[in-house]
Amino acid sequence: MVPVTSTIEFQMSLLLFVSLAGYLLAVRINQSAVIGQILVGLLIGPSFLGLITYTSFVQSVAQLGAIILLFVIGLEFKLKDIFSFRYGLIAAAGVIVPWIGGFLTAKAFGYNFQSAIFTGTALTATSIAITANVLKEMGKLHTEAAKAIIGAAVIDDVLGLLALSLSKQIVDGSLSFSSVIVPIINAVLFLTAGIYIGRRFLSRAIERIDQTPISQKYPEFIFIFVMSIAFFYAMGAEILHLSAIVGAFIAGISLAGTVARRSKDYRQGAEYLNIIFASIFFVSLGILVDIHIVTPAVLWFFIVLTVVAIGTKVAGCFLSARWQGFSNKDAAMIGFGMSPRGEVAMIVGLIGLNQNLITQEIYAAIIFMSLITTVVTPIVLRNWLYK
Repeated sequence: MVPVTSTIEFQMSLLLFVSLAGYLLAVRINQSAVIGQILVGLLIGPSFLGLITYTSFVQSVAQLGAIILLFVIGLEFKLKDIFSFRYGLIAAAGVIVPWIGGFLTAKAFGYNFQSAIFTGTALTATSIAITANVLKEMGKLHTEAAKAIIGAAVIDDVLGLLALSLSKQIVDGSLSFSSVIVPIINAVLFLTAGIYIGRRFLSRAIERIDQTPISQKYPEFIFIFVMSIAFFYAMGAEILHLSAIVGAFIAGISLAGTVARRSKDYRQGAEYLNIIFASIFFVSLGILVDIHIVTPAVLWFFIVLTVVAIGTKVAGCFLSARWQGFSNKDAAMIGFGMSPRGEVAMIVGLIGLNQNLITQEIYAAIIFMSLITTVVTPIVLRNWLYK
């Protein structure tokens, strides 16, 4: 007989309960919900109680939460607020400097070339979902620094995927011009076409449907239609080997400013979904960690790698932002806001481990580095830069 704790129903109920409990706990102690949710994930995961592990089911629900979160964040922005050449410079600095730092750190600890390549690639990542959620909680999404973070992080996500592809090809010896240029073309085409179709056709379709009798009879019709657009964009991004969360974000930007006057507020409905499923996403980051795999060798590498991860991302983005005229405080906020590696670095590490390109020690260090950078960022933003 299958233990009750192993059933899908129990695990889903447990995830939802602890996710929302973590949200309430964080609010009660005046911290970001991200902190409370990661902590309860650690508690119920392999590190302590072992009630749940990072199964494909947990991963799927968590990624659903990330997609909804980025869609909701996208609804808060206008196109001109996000895509800027200077944000691209910040993103480039936030990829190049950490990659060099990660590569040199791994080499300094005696790891081979291919392990060093993948370690550097893991450090290029930026988890846009984490910082965006913290800024949203604090009501700071529309500051100039926040726009720079979101814009640079979206570009960083594309650059990070490109870095992962390049790293795999360098290790395999299959690097070519077409393998570099095709992902860039795919990204540009998707962003351009997605935004044009959304703003030119889908946004108008929503406003027209809102005036029809069906919206009067079924006030939730517009909400369902809008969410189907979000998931369609996420699916399209995955088909082109981009991140689904980038697709959802582009859907949100495309529909920003769309007004449905006669139907139920689709933004409010999306926000309720976000509270539930984004909470599961953050809990899953805690579940993914297992403190029992820490050894003295892993511990020292993890400590140094974490310092390098934060230092290089902050330094690269800070200097680039200062060069473009941001104040010291805003430049520091951009640097720390780009620091969380979250699930992105964990996925990079898992790919390297599954392909025998990195050792279990490096994988463990990447997991813990991702966790610490994820936890540090909300604390710094909430209690120091935005105290």
